[in-house]
Amino acid sequence: MTPRLTRVPNAVVELLRLCVVVFFAGVGYYVADVLDDDGAPVLGAFSVVALGIILGSALGYVLGGVMGRGTVTAVRAAEAGLRDTPAEQIVAGVVGAVIGVLVAAGVVWPVLLLNRPLLTFPVFAFAVVTCGLLGYRLGTSKRDSVLDLFGSRVGISGRPVPAVALPRVLDTSVAIDGRIIDVARAGFLHGRMLVPSPVLGELQGLADAGDDHRRAKGRRGLEVLEVLKREPDVDVEVLDDEVPDVAEVDAKLVRICLDRGAALLTLDTNLARVAALAGARVLNLHALALALRPPVGAGDDVAVMLTKPGKEAGQAVGYLDDGTMVVVERSRKDVGHEVTVRVTSVLTTANGRMVFAAPTSERST
Repeated sequence: MTPRLTRVPNAVVELLRLCVVVFFAGVGYYVADVLDDDGAPVLGAFSVVALGIILGSALGYVLGGVMGRGTVTAVRAAEAGLRDTPAEQIVAGVVGAVIGVLVAAGVVWPVLLLNRPLLTFPVFAFAVVTCGLLGYRLGTSKRDSVLDLFGSRVGISGRPVPAVALPRVLDTSVAIDGRIIDVARAGFLHGRMLVPSPVLGELQGLADAGDDHRRAKGRRGLEVLEVLKREPDVDVEVLDDEVPDVAEVDAKLVRICLDRGAALLTLDTNLARVAALAGARVLNLHALALALRPPVGAGDDVAVMLTKPGKEAGQAVGYLDDGTMVVVERSRKDVGHEVTVRVTSVLTTANGRMVFAAPTSERST
């Protein structure tokens, strides 16, 4: 529903009309003063100057009504457009308008030195209003920059910086996973990547472990950081242990993010929750991976390779290309084969999705 605009008093329109009348009366006066040589009456008791003032005032009265009502209509339209405008944007626009007015006044003020105030003042006002409007438009379009310069002085801050634009503190899970390289090369991650020394210590500990699986994960994490450091759009910076009094590595990462105003880049959902509760900005690559999975809904037919038997009798388990687990009823005999199944339901949890399906042949019978 369109908001109802309050009625502008007629006195405002008449005041605007008076300004126009005075201007055109001044025009008539100066024109008649140039034409009148002796000031003698030319129409009864009226001289050329008097007639010029009368005619100018009459013309100004007619045009003033039109211009006054048009100005009020424009103000009403501006009011309607500003109702939903954030206060920060209005403040930035006002700051820009004030700067524009000051600049215009500083440039155009010599015009006022001419001995024609009824003509020079409207020109001065026109220039001031035009530059003020230009300043307002520039101020609103560059709102963040204006508020960064002046907002702190008036108690208004700029728009919050998105987490993706902040420096990112890398978690151990991100380095071990390795997909961050593909994400960075695709252009979704760039800028400063902060690697705290406790994360390097964890990776080195894994790389030196006696277990082959843990050693492979540690070496892969170190290799990922080396490759990431060579990427042209990524600036990898190793941080010293800035919070030695904090024992756990996860707590160190959260504290570093809070102290530096950085975002935590992680694949650990539990760590992401803890960091968010502590007030840190979080970029959860696991949540990104879930969001980019192709949609699968009940009734869809999908091809899946069944790799192992399920927990229940007759069940078989397979995985989609994105890693989503698919539990297929009455298909244990097809383990080791690729079959086409029809999705019966999809269960979404904090750790991902689980798809339940049945063979299409049985569903169609």
